[in-house]
Amino acid sequence: MNVILTCGGTAGHINPAIAVANMIKERHPDCNILFIGASGHMEEKLVPNAGYELKCLPVSGLSRQKNLEAIRKNFNAIKCVLSAVGRCKKIIREFGPDVIIGTGGYASFPALYAGHQLGIPTCVHEANALPGLTTKMAAGIADRVMVCFEESRQYYKNPEKVSVVGMPIRQEFLSLTREEARNQLKLGNRQLVVSAFGSQGAKVMNETMADLFAMEQKDDFPFHHIHAVGSFGWGWMPERVKHNGVDLEHSPEIDMREYIYDMPLVMVAADVVIGRAGSATCNEIAAAGTPCILIPSPNVTNNHQEKNARVLENSGGAVVVLEKDCSAEKIYGEVTELLADSKRRSEMSKALKGLVKVDATERICDILEELVKA
Repeated sequence: MNVILTCGGTAGHINPAIAVANMIKERHPDCNILFIGASGHMEEKLVPNAGYELKCLPVSGLSRQKNLEAIRKNFNAIKCVLSAVGRCKKIIREFGPDVIIGTGGYASFPALYAGHQLGIPTCVHEANALPGLTTKMAAGIADRVMVCFEESRQYYKNPEKVSVVGMPIRQEFLSLTREEARNQLKLGNRQLVVSAFGSQGAKVMNETMADLFAMEQKDDFPFHHIHAVGSFGWGWMPERVKHNGVDLEHSPEIDMREYIYDMPLVMVAADVVIGRAGSATCNEIAAAGTPCILIPSPNVTNNHQEKNARVLENSGGAVVVLEKDCSAEKIYGEVTELLADSKRRSEMSKALKGLVKVDATERICDILEELVKA
């Protein structure tokens, strides 16, 4: 069996695709898997790091603005898509896929459209309750649409094509035990806080974390802190941290990285996670069962991150802080309060694990196999 997975832009689109690829490979060890993504984005690191072949195309997203600059950008984006569709047809003919699955991001549309035109079975997975622009376009041509929530059916013109499967999660989030993870990281009795704000990073939140580091230093580093800066902040944040009086070289309790490649290990070992509230992140946190402080991005369509965060909060598994109310002092207070209350963290962990559809990846692979057989 030959399978193409297409995704791109952010880890929230890429990691679910990797989870599906891993399950396919587990079921069909002789299966050939190829990823198609966009040049210059996170897939160029994450996909090869997971051990899969990747072909990248120059594509760009559409702007929702209505000014002249946006019109020019969209005109260029359309030209890129048309060119990418042609290149995808060539890749598809050479690779010979039995099925193509897209997991989100504008990079996925050209491959899905090319596959549809060539008569290859196609399907798309949407992580959020409300479909994004790419999913809306792809849903009309895809043979199957997979969603995380039952209430999402109403947003599609052909609900009979929609299957509720949940969010695909890498098995390590489910199989690793806390004890194993902490032993691998050699944490001993130290408490661990993990923070990350998307694979690209959010400037305002990185600035908040830089201020948080200074507060941790003032209190003689009461916990170990792993922070992922993201690709946008990696160039400037070390200087900001230094300006705050924190010497990273001589502060072993702060582990600042561009990206956390071993996130299942780190998240399962953590006592508290601080982050955004994308669907993939929320599901990974729930699978790990790690108490969390969520700061939803205010810059997303339909405010879907706050809606995701409130689901975890209403279950008792999360503390939600809106970005407009966020400060280093506020986050430090929430973190120290959670770290001091082991009973509350245990209750939060239990609540989070109750939210997870543990067989989502298997359901997606079942649908892929059905399409291949059909």
